Amino acid sequence: MSLYGDYIKEHHGDEIIETEHGFATYRYLDANGPAVYIVDIYVIPELRQSHCASKLADEVAMKAMQVGCKKMIGSVVPSAKNSTASLKVLLGYGMRLKSSSDNLIIFEKDL
Repeated sequence: MSLYGDYIKEHHGDEIIETEHGFATYRYLDANGPAVYIVDIYVIPELRQSHCASKLADEVAMKAMQVGCKKMIGSVVPSAKNSTASLKVLLGYGMRLKSSSDNLIIFEKDL
């Protein structure tokens, strides 16, 4: 695990999956039943059209199902850079709109 992975685990309790192409950070939730929340997915720019983000999300989903999670949650901050691309990725991955507020859109997907 990288120093960044160690940091997010220590300070936020988040998990991380890292490859040479990018990473996904996530945490387990239990508010309305066991779920996994993908905090961030980052893929190097030259590989963003190669389904690397979906592969990372698939790996998160596998780990989440092994611990009994039934849902995957994702979010987009509309004011963030590249938010349109993030929306496309979540919708393309099969997530559906769960809720929204001023500057946060929440998506979910059954596992």
